[in-house]
Amino acid sequence: MLKYVLLGGLSYQPLTGYQLKQFVDRTTKHFWYAQTSQIYRTLDTLEAEGLLTSQIEEQADKPDRRIYHITPAGKADLLTWLAQPMTETEPTKDALIIRVFFGAKLDKQTMLTQLRLQRALHQQQLDLFHTQIPADIREGAAQNPELKRDAFFWEVARRNGELLEEAYIRWLDESIRRIEEELDE
Repeated sequence: MLKYVLLGGLSYQPLTGYQLKQFVDRTTKHFWYAQTSQIYRTLDTLEAEGLLTSQIEEQADKPDRRIYHITPAGKADLLTWLAQPMTETEPTKDALIIRVFFGAKLDKQTMLTQLRLQRALHQQQLDLFHTQIPADIREGAAQNPELKRDAFFWEVARRNGELLEEAYIRWLDESIRRIEEELDE
């Protein structure tokens, strides 16, 4: 999947590996996260596959930097992938759900502490979906009017994150209440 995140980012403009990491951190990390090392390994693979090219840009007062450009083959691969129907749901991985599933082995207060901490973290993420992320989308669209259609879909993706966080918080609130009321020490 990281392959398509990077090709998608490069479809907007040529970027360095560092700029691609910033792109991921500002945009897709809310639903697809990558470490810096993963990004550079994937860039090397994509270049070897002919889906992007790179060139070294010399800088006077800084180290040289490598700038990546999507190729026509990269654009075609991205568009093919985007158009391909998804015929199955994606399995998810959630470490908290694993902890809850095996939670009977913990005492009540330890589990409640973990759930309350997660509730606070999910509230922080929801707050980002309400404030910072919409502002970033508006700013991106204002600075790049040619990306108006893109900004529409960025907002659709943002709304998904917002609704998922709201549902997760509701589940956490319900779970905390049930453990408090129904579970003996």
